[in-house]
Order: sequence, then structure tokens, then C-alpha cells
Amino acid sequence: MRKIAFLAGMLAFGCGAVLAVAQGEQPTAAEKQSATTIVLPPSPKALLPDAFDGWETTGPSKVLTDATQADAANAAALKEYGFNAAVLANYKRDGDTLSLRALRFDDTSGAYGAYTYYRQNGWPREDIGAGAASDHNRVLFWKGTTVVDALFSRIGPMTAGELREIAEKLPIPTGNRGMIPPILADLPQEKLDGQTTHYAEGPAGYAGSGGVLPAALAGFDKGAEAVTANYSLVSGQATLTIIDYPTPQIAEAQEAAIRAYLKAGSQAQPAWPKPLTDSDQASLEVRHSGPLVALASGDAVLDDSHRLLESVHYEASLTAIPGAVESDVEKTSKLLIGIAVLSIIGAAAAIVLGGFLGGGRALYRLSRGRPISSVYDEEFIHLDLSEKWIERGEAIPGPHPKG
Repeated sequence: MRKIAFLAGMLAFGCGAVLAVAQGEQPTAAEKQSATTIVLPPSPKALLPDAFDGWETTGPSKVLTDATQADAANAAALKEYGFNAAVLANYKRDGDTLSLRALRFDDTSGAYGAYTYYRQNGWPREDIGAGAASDHNRVLFWKGTTVVDALFSRIGPMTAGELREIAEKLPIPTGNRGMIPPILADLPQEKLDGQTTHYAEGPAGYAGSGGVLPAALAGFDKGAEAVTANYSLVSGQATLTIIDYPTPQIAEAQEAAIRAYLKAGSQAQPAWPKPLTDSDQASLEVRHSGPLVALASGDAVLDDSHRLLESVHYEASLTAIPGAVESDVEKTSKLLIGIAVLSIIGAAAAIVLGGFLGGGRALYRLSRGRPISSVYDEEFIHLDLSEKWIERGEAIPGPHPKG
């Protein structure tokens, strides 16, 4: 009967499931909550609002996924930084006009690199987003994976505040996509001009942002990334270039190639770029530290540029690699060793405790003028039963209770 009832129940369950599928039954609220939620990045159009702070669009915004359409002159550099979309929008307010271009990249490193690519040295710093600079009626800022380029017909006292409203709504990525380039931590901070930092992930971005070396010599085809910054030293301006390679061996080989190129001077092929020709040749110096190759150039004297170069130091961070899983034999041996150690510790504790208690009692008796052992105590009570009394059946001499 139990088997028949079980088969009947299974048949009813199967029929119900088939009927539910046939009727297109919707999942319950509990099933919806247990489903895995996939968070997709916001659409590019959401990067720019249709209206903000009195500004209204003059037409529909334009979404572009081709770097050539977004910026034909700098398309190669944008692709190196991981460009994936752009939004163009035009606004008007009380006779004033505003053009916004939002560029979205794969990660924060790409957005930061593109921002430093567009920002020129000497632009005043602004407090918008994660970093900003302005040039007359043009304001450039970045946040997360987005770079915004704004062109105003007229700059007003509230311009920065208006752009902050846009920056607050830009998405911020999480995880590895939200990390800034680690190479920035290798830049010495003393006397650094932060508005002159340029980060490059490829030859087009490096050359376009004023790289000191020929892009081919930097070794981007070997997986390199570079950062360049200016320093205001006592004897003059100095430019520090740091190139990070995948391994110390590649860095050592590139250092030798760069050293030979600098030594060739006017005979070098290709010819020295303008940043090198404008530098004091006596202060040119290159060295490597781990996977980093550092180059000092500019107008500072040799001693100052040498100290700047020596302040670049690579520190390796070690990560523990999980070992193999322990076998049953290893686990058993560790257990037995643990038991043996615990037994030895227990025995030693017992000996120490016994010696302490026994020795203390002996010292106490000795201090009172008595024998160390209680075996010799006179008050020890014993019965002196003699066999002769027992054999005779006579009463044992001594006091007897009344009765």
C-alpha cells in the first residue's frame, strides 16, 4: 500500500508540474528573491542628464561606440586606454551654450590615463569629481570610469558647482575596475607637481602626452605602462619618467637599451624627441629597480636629478600561495604527535606538582623539629595482637568496655 501511495503521489506531482508549464505559471516571490541578480553597467546615455541647474538640451544626446567618431585626432590613444562609449550633448540657458562630451572606459585606470592625456601642464586645478583642471572656458574632470570634457560659451562663478552636480551622479566601479594605476605609488611625493602627471598604457598615449623617450624605445609591446611627472627642485625643473615592466629581466634589458640610446646623443636613431633635446645632457640618467626603469631629465643639476632618481625604489609584495591538501597519513601523524606531546606535558606537570606538594610538607615538618616522614611518628596507632593469646583463647589484656 505504501508503494502504491508513493507512486500515486509522484504521478500527481508530475501532472501538476506539466500543467504549470503548459499554463505558463509565473515564479513565486520566494523564487524571484532566490534568483541571481546580474548588475549591468548603466547605459552610456545615463552619463549626461537631459537637464540640470537650468541647462536644457537643445536636442537628443548622441551615443557613440567608435573612438574615431568620438575624437578622430586622438582615437588611437583612447583605444589604448580602453574606450568603450561616448555621449555628446549640447545645452543652452539664458543665451549661454554648453557642450558636454562624456567618455567611458573599461576601468578607472583608463579613465585616469585619458584625463591626464587631455589635461595639459599648467592648467589650474579645480575641485570637481576625482580630479579636474580648466583652461579658460574649458573644464575637464574625471570620476570612476568616466571623463567629462565641458566647453562653456561663458564661465561663471557657479560653473564648478554646476559640473559637480553631474559628477555626483556618475557611477563608481567596484573591485579591480575601480583601482587607480599602481605605478602612481612609485612616484616620489616630495616637490611633485601633481598637475603634470601623465599616465600612458600605450605608445600613442605616451607620445601624445609629451613622453620623453621615443614610444618604440619605451617597450609598450612588452606589456609596459609609464608615468611622467615634473618636479620643482632647487636647481631647476626636472622630469621623472617611470616605466613598469612585467618582469625585472625585461626592465634590465630595457634599461641597457635606453642607456645606449642616451649615450649615442645626436647620432641616436631615431632622433631625440624635443623633451630630450631641451634637457641638460649632463643630468640625463637612467636606472632600474626591480621591474621599474626610471629616467631623470630636465634642467636640474646632476646632483639634484640623481637624488630624485635614487628615491624611486620598488618594493615587492609577497603573497602566500596555498599548499597542497594534507593527506590522511599526515593528519594522523600530526594527531599522534600532538597526543604524545600532551602526555609528556601532563606527566611533567604531575611530577612538578607532586614534588612541590611533597617537598612543602617535608619542609613544614622539618621546621617543627619533627622527622621528614610521618612513618616515625610516635602517635601512630597500632594493635599489638599476639598469636599466643589467640591460640589459648584467652582474653586480650587491656581495658574492656562495660557491658
